[in-house]
Amino acid sequence: MSSAPSRSRVAARLTSAALIRIVLDAVSPGDVVIIDGRSGAGKSTLARELQRRWIGARTPQLVALDELYPGWDGLAAGAEYAVARVLAPRRTGATARWQQWDWETDRYGTERVVAADETIVLEGSGALTSAAAGFATVRIWLDAPSEVRRRRALTRDGETYRPHWERWAAQELDHIARNDPRGLATHVVELV
Repeated sequence: MSSAPSRSRVAARLTSAALIRIVLDAVSPGDVVIIDGRSGAGKSTLARELQRRWIGARTPQLVALDELYPGWDGLAAGAEYAVARVLAPRRTGATARWQQWDWETDRYGTERVVAADETIVLEGSGALTSAAAGFATVRIWLDAPSEVRRRRALTRDGETYRPHWERWAAQELDHIARNDPRGLATHVVELV
């Protein structure tokens, strides 16, 4: 696979099934796949479908940044936590250990563990930074028009998310400005 980003439009040339085949062909056991995009772009759906279609003895471990953000103002902190606790231990062959954020108690809680040789699919807004990119074989940026993303996110999370939409969107814009995840991606998929 070329290291140059692939720029495809899902509706015009690339279906999600085709993207999944491309990813499955590009990764080997123990690799990392990062899926980033703004809220409602389809990151979680793509990650779950990739995990479901995985061929091999060990299904990849899905790590959602929703489990790592320390609250509604924690997009950048969650992304940094993912690099420090999930990705960086792999560099030395160590087991990754991190705590999931408990949104109800507003603190870190349950510990998760992933062995260094396991495949990881890391997905979430803010996941693709220059610090994270070097760990990933495949880096995907998903995008969709803002009205589509908002409708999907609010349908998914309802009234829980509605009062936080603008505040979260501002953090996403900051992430895009600081990290250029689209430029770091090996695959850019825009829903039209």
